[in-house]
Amino acid sequence: MIGVQIFKPNDLRIIDIEKPTIDDKNNVLVKMTAAGLCGSDVGIYHGTNAAATYPRVIGHEMVGVVTETGKDVKKLKIGDRVIINQVTSCGHCYPCKHGRGNVCDNLRVRGVHIDGGYKEFIAVPESDCYLLPDSLKDVDAVMIEPTTIAIQACSRAQIEKDDTLLIFGAGALGTSILKVARLFCDNIIITDVIREKLEEAKAMGAKYIINGKTENLIEKVKEYTDGRGVTLSIDAACIPSSLMSLLQATGNAGRVITMGFSTSPIEINQFLITSKELDIRGSRLQNKMFQKAIDLINEGKLDLNGSCSHTYNIKDIQKALDFNDTRDPSIRKIVFTFD
Repeated sequence: MIGVQIFKPNDLRIIDIEKPTIDDKNNVLVKMTAAGLCGSDVGIYHGTNAAATYPRVIGHEMVGVVTETGKDVKKLKIGDRVIINQVTSCGHCYPCKHGRGNVCDNLRVRGVHIDGGYKEFIAVPESDCYLLPDSLKDVDAVMIEPTTIAIQACSRAQIEKDDTLLIFGAGALGTSILKVARLFCDNIIITDVIREKLEEAKAMGAKYIINGKTENLIEKVKEYTDGRGVTLSIDAACIPSSLMSLLQATGNAGRVITMGFSTSPIEINQFLITSKELDIRGSRLQNKMFQKAIDLINEGKLDLNGSCSHTYNIKDIQKALDFNDTRDPSIRKIVFTFD
């Protein structure tokens, strides 16, 4: 079967790999039908993802259909459509014992530390598979994984009804956070430099939009918050200037959530953190959030239909990555199919 491997940064290869077989641990065989392209996948390709190891079959937004099950499988059957959890943890380290397996001391993420879903078949434990809602096509269902990341960020942020939230970035991650955050609070500001993405965010429920290319972010935030700044901010763009901007935009006793993976030095200001007594919190991956996301969809509280903007056959991944690098404003979510 074919797989997509990043041999080293900027060296992508379509390789022939052995089809996996199930065993007592990885007791479900899934035929991939759709896999999303995430910013972290792009980072692995370009060599800017500090967590990745090489060579690596990438892909962690994984949707497929069950084709084989082991004798101990209880809940799944052949033909079930599933999405696969990307996080594997040890269960016995300090974070795991404290219910935070997403930052396990021995964390291994599919598509980052171990091979992921950009291949025709994958064998995984039944416990890592979640049944897809019937309302979603496979290409849109890949967005369940980014939704779990958004739920995790909102959980880490301890978002409340009276918060005023600033989301920095209106891409796939930022709009996923917006969709989840709208379930908890009404006062949401979102900033980006692409007008079309901001207009879509406004249609999704953002109260205010700020174009960072033509408007001063801090001045507009103060205007929208009676001069005090937001109570909560989430960095969904993770560019060199974004964290400092959020420290400036967040008011006293606020929380700032960072999700970036760059190891490049950035400038921050200790006085902003100390004088405002800000909480700076990281949010990584997701901590058993798949069923929460699926329940929200099944309850009609989240709608992911139409999330996919572009599809490519997995064999055309180089073409897709090149297109993604153009930063074309029409790009919302690129999804690979395995037809």
